Amino acid sequence: MNNPTRYFIADIHLADNTSACGCFDITAGFLSFLEQLPDHCELYILGDLFDYWIGDDVNTPLHQKVADALQSLTKRHIKKFFVHGNRDFLLGKKYAKLCDMTILPDVNCIDNQNQNILFLHGDLLCIDDRQYQKFRKVMHNKWLQKLFLLLPRTIRTKIAGKLRQESSAHNQVKSENIMDVNQQAVEAMMKQHNANIMIHGHTHKPATHHFLINGRQASRIVLGAWHDGVSYIKQESNSETVSLYNHAFK
Repeated sequence: MNNPTRYFIADIHLADNTSACGCFDITAGFLSFLEQLPDHCELYILGDLFDYWIGDDVNTPLHQKVADALQSLTKRHIKKFFVHGNRDFLLGKKYAKLCDMTILPDVNCIDNQNQNILFLHGDLLCIDDRQYQKFRKVMHNKWLQKLFLLLPRTIRTKIAGKLRQESSAHNQVKSENIMDVNQQAVEAMMKQHNANIMIHGHTHKPATHHFLINGRQASRIVLGAWHDGVSYIKQESNSETVSLYNHAFK
């Protein structure tokens, strides 16, 4: 049986103001990318599809436009999968249903020929940023999330805005090494899942890293953020080759 061609993306950070981000329109670029996907492939969105998400009950024109575009891929037999990011971890089943998209756990593994592909958003690997990991643990508390979603939309919007501002301020004074992934955490997770390849986003540092795990060749492929242009990883049907592509919006 043939395996489908797989595409992996992350960190698109769609928001109502992304049409004015620099000299290009990220939303239009993302929708164009979806239109160009081949029939019968699989699309894996590894978090931060949106710059923030305050609940499935908030359905803006942008949210509807993206949902319609993802839903339309079903007609071309394209399956969509979503892993939560650090910005859109509240995206829920209601919106996923509008997109005809399956929400996956934080960490996932695909059996690919003679090697396993491990994929996740990537923030779990940034263990040197202890302040962020503590914040993440609090934000992923299910009871706290339920209480937040009960708040009026205006209050949720203000809270989300304040958290983004504070995050940006903290990141400006942190070293890049602290905010990057920890190599020991990478190798430990890959060993746990017997994976040869790891795919993630979050750090906005597109690159392919090669190293050895127990004497065996391994790779970590990092997706870029879309404020720099299109970034995706492609695995051809029935191929062990997994490649990273980055190019400017047309």
